Amino acid sequence: MSQLYSIIQQLLGSDSDNLLAFNSPKMSKDRLHAPGPSFIDDVLSISDRTPAVLKSLKKMRDYGRLSGTGYVSILPVDQGIEHSAGASFAKNPDYFDPERIVKLAVEGGCNAVASTFGVLGMVSKKYADKIPFIVKLNHNDFLRYPNDYDQIMFGSVQQA
Repeated sequence: MSQLYSIIQQLLGSDSDNLLAFNSPKMSKDRLHAPGPSFIDDVLSISDRTPAVLKSLKKMRDYGRLSGTGYVSILPVDQGIEHSAGASFAKNPDYFDPERIVKLAVEGGCNAVASTFGVLGMVSKKYADKIPFIVKLNHNDFLRYPNDYDQIMFGSVQQA
């Protein structure tokens, strides 16, 4: 048993045996598709996704510090904007600036940055060739009471 495993056991406390020895007889490991460099070809290519979507997924997989591993690190900064940027960015007002959001993702070696149509649109000419974008096209309004759950579309897939 490694020293790291012992530390993990200590952190988990009385639940450690149950959590670390969990085994689900309902689903065997050989039926799972683990992340890996060929995940898109092995799993997603047999779906109804278009060649353009598969190409975009591969571009995202092959960008950033986790490039080609099958794992992805995406910086999502859409919720802070949707649910009041003031609440999310008050402690770091520099991140009211859309360019800073994208720069953070690039400098952090992320595979992609996810944000709203407006944020990514403002910086697209400067950064679209530097990091893959995941664009949030819709918006909920939680800034007023009572909350309004109607989806407002800020752009189309073609515009994105």
